[in-house]
Amino acid sequence: MARVKASKKIRVGVIGVGRGQTFMTQAPAVGMELVAICDNWESQLQKVGKQYNIPTYTDYDKFLEHDMDAVVLANYFHQHAPFAVKALKAGKHVMSECAACNTLAEGVELCRAVEKSGKIYMLAENYPYTAFNQELARLYKADEIGRVLYGEGEYNHPGSFEWAIGISPGLRHWRNNYPATYYCTHALAPLMAITDTMPVRVNGFVAPLPLDSKRKRLWREADSGGIIMVVMDNGAVFKLIQGGLPGHSIYYRLHGEWGMMETGRGPGYWGPGSVRIVHEEYDCKKGQIPETIRYPEFPKWAGAAKTAGHGGGDFFTNYHFAQAIRTGQQPYLDVYRGVAMSVVGILAWKSVLADGASFRVPDFTTEKARKACANDRWQPMDIDAANPPPVNSRGKRHVIPERLKEARKIWKDLGHTGL
Repeated sequence: MARVKASKKIRVGVIGVGRGQTFMTQAPAVGMELVAICDNWESQLQKVGKQYNIPTYTDYDKFLEHDMDAVVLANYFHQHAPFAVKALKAGKHVMSECAACNTLAEGVELCRAVEKSGKIYMLAENYPYTAFNQELARLYKADEIGRVLYGEGEYNHPGSFEWAIGISPGLRHWRNNYPATYYCTHALAPLMAITDTMPVRVNGFVAPLPLDSKRKRLWREADSGGIIMVVMDNGAVFKLIQGGLPGHSIYYRLHGEWGMMETGRGPGYWGPGSVRIVHEEYDCKKGQIPETIRYPEFPKWAGAAKTAGHGGGDFFTNYHFAQAIRTGQQPYLDVYRGVAMSVVGILAWKSVLADGASFRVPDFTTEKARKACANDRWQPMDIDAANPPPVNSRGKRHVIPERLKEARKIWKDLGHTGL
């Protein structure tokens, strides 16, 4: 695999002017240079192009012809895999926002494309890189609680009707068409990174909103949250919560053989940023105390993380992507982990629709397992299909007319026309 010298800037193109801003602001701190941007939102594309003084493209194929080392995919949630495969075939390294794939078949195609290309692939899952999650990883590797037996991960992100509508322009926008279990990587990735385990089996459930609820929403039928139970390859069980249940929480908890660790709960997006470590008195080793609370910080060399988005995670995803390109070694959040944690959400939704039945997660590192699901293109988010699987646990949805009227005004005020 060709490497990039540490002294040379890595030339990167971004697809997606909205979420792509995350990469743009942090790229210089890790020796990457933004050289091109691609999007089909032309007015915003031209604005960002002028801001950064770089070429702009509305044609992805033309964009891939630009002289650059890597591509960052910040396009729609359910469209990453096909764009990643094209970039890999064009000889570019790829960092993709979550999810890595929208079907099991796409996961197979992506793994094969990475292997064939010899290029770096990284899932830009930033939640493992907050200061508190990195501290949990350090403590776990130091055997603070022994091997994990049970864990919890929560990415519960409620918001006002106006906020939710503002980030999802149009009834066909992906945020208006994804099942409650799909956005699971923010809940699962930190647990996987801390314990270095892989998912092998999932069961999915939902918490539906009552049909007569007074809660303001676009659809009469709505699932407030998705709950996933995941069995890991070491036998541990993780519970994941993702969605918009009242009571914002970004939270992680791990029970091991002789201790428990968790992040702090409290006001604000990330809570207090603390880590709580608990040992029963009879499990305390010499010098240990039953309970400790810490407030970890980033190492001095990662000072840029203090001002980076997503709790510093945006700095570290860029950093590890750049390091992988320079060393020629795949990052920890490689294609196999990226695909595995992404299909957890897909299989959990299959489970929801099958009354909580258990589904096994394929081992995407083996061709034998990949062949078994290479044609699995089941996808509720295919809104153009004649009869796609439902994206709501109650089946068919009905838009609330007065809310759609409000939504269209919000979209128009934001510059989105024809919706």
